[in-house]
Amino acid sequence: MLIGLREGLEGGLVVSILLAALHRAGDGRTSSAPIWLGVLAAVTLAAGFGAVLTFSRAELSSTAQDAFGGVLSLVAVCLVTAMVFWMRRTARGLSGELSAKVTGALAVGSGALALTAFLAVGREGLETALFLWTTVQAAGESTAPLLGAAVGIGAAALLCWLLYRSAIRINLGKFFSRTAVLLVVIAAGVLAYALGDLQDAGLLPGRTWIAFDLSDTVSADAWWVTVIRGVTNLSPSMTWLQVITYTGYIAAVLTVFFRGAATPKPAPAPAPAREGAPERTPKTAKRRWVLVTAAIGVPLLAAGVFAVVVPSGRGGTERVTITASACAPDFSAPSAGRQEFTVVNKSGRSGEVYLVRGSDGGVIGELEGLGPGTERTLPANLPAGEYAWRCEMSGIPELKSATVAVRGTTGPVPPAVLPVSSQDLEGPLDEYRTYVTGQLATLAGQVDSLRFALTTGDTGAARAAWTDAQLTWERVGAAYGSFGGLAKAIDGLPDGLPGGTADPAFTGLRRLEHGLWHGETPPALMPVADRLAQDLATLRGQLRSVTTDLSELPKRAHEILEDSLRDKLTGQSDQGAGTGYRETLADAGATRVVLDELAPLLTARRPQLVGTAQAQLTTLEQALAATTSSPETAPLAQRQRVDAAIGEVLETLSVVPDLLEIREG
Repeated sequence: MLIGLREGLEGGLVVSILLAALHRAGDGRTSSAPIWLGVLAAVTLAAGFGAVLTFSRAELSSTAQDAFGGVLSLVAVCLVTAMVFWMRRTARGLSGELSAKVTGALAVGSGALALTAFLAVGREGLETALFLWTTVQAAGESTAPLLGAAVGIGAAALLCWLLYRSAIRINLGKFFSRTAVLLVVIAAGVLAYALGDLQDAGLLPGRTWIAFDLSDTVSADAWWVTVIRGVTNLSPSMTWLQVITYTGYIAAVLTVFFRGAATPKPAPAPAPAREGAPERTPKTAKRRWVLVTAAIGVPLLAAGVFAVVVPSGRGGTERVTITASACAPDFSAPSAGRQEFTVVNKSGRSGEVYLVRGSDGGVIGELEGLGPGTERTLPANLPAGEYAWRCEMSGIPELKSATVAVRGTTGPVPPAVLPVSSQDLEGPLDEYRTYVTGQLATLAGQVDSLRFALTTGDTGAARAAWTDAQLTWERVGAAYGSFGGLAKAIDGLPDGLPGGTADPAFTGLRRLEHGLWHGETPPALMPVADRLAQDLATLRGQLRSVTTDLSELPKRAHEILEDSLRDKLTGQSDQGAGTGYRETLADAGATRVVLDELAPLLTARRPQLVGTAQAQLTTLEQALAATTSSPETAPLAQRQRVDAAIGEVLETLSVVPDLLEIREG
């Protein structure tokens, strides 16, 4: 809006001064139509210039787009910076200068009058078009910037009309000085955006030298982030070159601006007109027309040549656009085979975008976490069929594109991923809760047996009861901190605690293991066992509330054994009992249970996966059951057999979280 207001006011003042000068010089008898014709031509030129920039960029490859946008953004910053200082210097004498031009134009004819208006307004129009275009590119969407510009131009038109009618008076010097500060801030943001584009295009170094990245801690959809980004054109992630240039530009330009404003130079007295001064010769007029034509045509010609010379990105890449009201409205039917889609997010929000099969909604490809104002490439191998895009952007209803038909032939393609809804996982999660409830009841009885053994001072019985309890806990499938802080209290490791194994926060089964195998007396371990029983009772009472995340169950199918590989087979979790292989065997059993609960969903998406995984689990269980040693003492051949088996099954299970990721459709 500030750009529209300031540039609109500058252009409007020029038109007002031209009309007033025409009225005075022509005694009210000369038509103002030539001036309005020149203004209309200037506005048309500016609109055409903006269209050339927009459509030329759309035809370029991603790298060329970055270079094109970066270079033009630098040009816009230079023009705006020069305009700020020019307006401060010439604002007071602008009226007299234009009046003199109008008087001279009247003597030549209406064509010269139209040309004067065209030249005076055209410069402002080209500046406005270029700066608005770069601001739209920096913002990543066009609706808000263009709407703000329209409001600003409308307000400027109203102010200029009131000024022309002498209805109001404005101190233009103060107005342009104060808005110059905000304009410099906006230009600094465009400059930072330009450098980022040039870094992405490989024309400047430092693309990976990130000064800060707040993408994970600051929501790009927050209203205050939108306001800051709209005013400053800053992004949540910036490189050191962008940060240094941004701050340096603001500091340097504002310092020079205010120093110049504090010590203005006296305006030179106009030279007296000499009588009989020769009029402008045809040669001079011709030179002026050449300069005018060059000033207008060169930017348009440069944009067109750039678009023609630089290779187009549409040969193998199709661009689809996401807005706040439409999902890929520009999606057209490609040919069958390997495709690359450049997805441009102009919705002003972050979210997920899916390329889906029209027949059953199967997901062919997806982009997660697509931020506002960004674009990413999605490769896909499309057989003949019908396809559409589905957009799930935060804060707005789900959007879907029109379905298009793809024709042609292609080779083998990977199967589509059928969407999974929350309702699909509710049944398996209920089954898992029922299973865990039974295991926790068994564990509670085993903990009571452990406490009884400690009470009687029977360390051997306490060790046996601990082993049973630990294996039952492994069968629960509590991997990677499942059940929140309660899992850490029941089976946490001393890693990271200030006091290590002596730290008071080291509790639960692992603390009892350490004490039982390191000579602590049963009475010293009784408080630990009592605390374990209390924590276990709390978990049993809160089981439903700590197992509400539907997305956790598919992850658990892979993470249970991944946890075993990380902790048990490396000896990291061993506090003296040496039961790493037996615990891993129990983890394999828990993985089977989760796999059985998810089997219907998995079979519908990968028919062979469950059978393959079950067979590989059998191989792992056989390798684990073949020895009673611990991972630290087992022969090398035995360790290699176990490691190979668990690696194979983990590779198979690694696709489960992606296959069963919740994709509401």
